[in-house]
Amino acid sequence: MNRHRRLARMLEIVSERSQLSVDEAVAELGVSPATVRRDLDQLSQQQLVTRTRGGVVAANTALDLPLRYKAGRRAAEKERIAKRVVQRIPPGSVVGLNGGTTALAVAQAIALEKAFHAEPGQTGVTVVTTALNIATELAVRPHVKVVVVGGVVRSRSYEVLGPLADRMLDVISLDVAVLGVDAVDAREGAMAFDEGEAATNALLAARADTVMIAADSTKLGSRVFARILPVEDIDVLVTDSEASSEVVDDFRDAGVDVVTS
Repeated sequence: MNRHRRLARMLEIVSERSQLSVDEAVAELGVSPATVRRDLDQLSQQQLVTRTRGGVVAANTALDLPLRYKAGRRAAEKERIAKRVVQRIPPGSVVGLNGGTTALAVAQAIALEKAFHAEPGQTGVTVVTTALNIATELAVRPHVKVVVVGGVVRSRSYEVLGPLADRMLDVISLDVAVLGVDAVDAREGAMAFDEGEAATNALLAARADTVMIAADSTKLGSRVFARILPVEDIDVLVTDSEASSEVVDDFRDAGVDVVTS
C-alpha cells in the first residue's frame, strides 16, 4: 500500500471511530510504528487530525476530507450510480453539476455516453458546473459545452463559491441539476459539510426543472452541518443497491423517485 492510500485509509478510520492509535494503525495497515507516526504527523500538519501521545483524534474538519483523499472510496458504486444518472438525462439537456467524487463520476459518464455524441460542430449536452476539476474533465470533449461558474475556489473540493457564483447562477436555467452530497435524509433533505457549498448548491438546484441527488448508500439516512434543500425539493435519488429497503421506502414515502444501481 503506497503512502497516499495509507493516509486515505487512516482518515477513513478516524472518520468512523473519531480516533486512531498507533498500534491500531500498525495492525490495520501492516506497516511499522515509525511509518505510522510519520503518516500521522503529516495528517496533523495538514490539520486533518489532532495528534495525541498515542495516536490521533478527529479534528473539527476531519470528516470533510479533501477531494484527493476521497477519490478511491466506493469508486465502483459511484460509477454505477453515474451511469444510472446519465440514463435519465436526455440529449441536448442543460445539466448542472456541483463538485465531489460522485459528481465527477457523473461527468465522466457524460463524457463517454454515446447518446451525447453530436455531429461535428454541434453540442450534445451542456454542462454548467461549479467545480474546476469537472470543467477540466469535460473541456476536451467536443460534444460537451462547458460553462464554468465563477467565484472563490474552495481547495478541499475544487468548487467555486460565493457572491460571484450566486450572481451567475441567478441568470441561467437548467433542465437537470445533479448534486453530489455529503448526506441525505428522508426527513431533513440533502446536506453538505460546508455552509458555503450548501448555499451555492441550493441555488444550482433552484435553477433546475429536475433535481437529482447522486449519493452512495453510506450517505443515506445521515445528517451533516448545512442543509442544501429539503426532501420535498428532491425529484430523484440515485443510489447503489446496498441501500436498505427501509431507507429507500422512507424516501419514496416522502415523494422521491428512488433509483438503485
